Amino acid sequence: MALTGTYVPSPAQWVRDQVAEYEASGGTRATTLPGTDDKVVVITSRGAKSGNLRKNPVMRVTRDGKYLAVASKGGAPEHPSWYANFVAHPEVDLQDGPEKHTYRARVLEGAERAEWWDHAVATWPTYAEYAVKTDREIPLFLLERV
Repeated sequence: MALTGTYVPSPAQWVRDQVAEYEASGGTRATTLPGTDDKVVVITSRGAKSGNLRKNPVMRVTRDGKYLAVASKGGAPEHPSWYANFVAHPEVDLQDGPEKHTYRARVLEGAERAEWWDHAVATWPTYAEYAVKTDREIPLFLLERV
């Protein structure tokens, strides 16, 4: 994996716990969203302001060797904190189970966004509920392997 630097764990306890268990097990435990059977991946990004490494579990949406990071934040009015990291530093590391690779993230727009949004909702229908809860268009980042 390409990113190096100081890792600063999330202020959210459940994120810290899930990332720690996921990584300690080599991606064999803590692989689902807490309380569900929905698969997650762990994405490491560089902080937009601090430059420190941040790690977040993100719903596993994949197709044709590419991943989608959906910046839904549960339909909150603001983007998740990692959104700014991806914009400022689009190179990220992604762990899917035991597989770890570096990806480049880019924001999707237009027809490409619509196609991937449909795929995201088909993968995890709750995204449609999140879109109704917020006035913002939920950003989608396509992650393509470097």
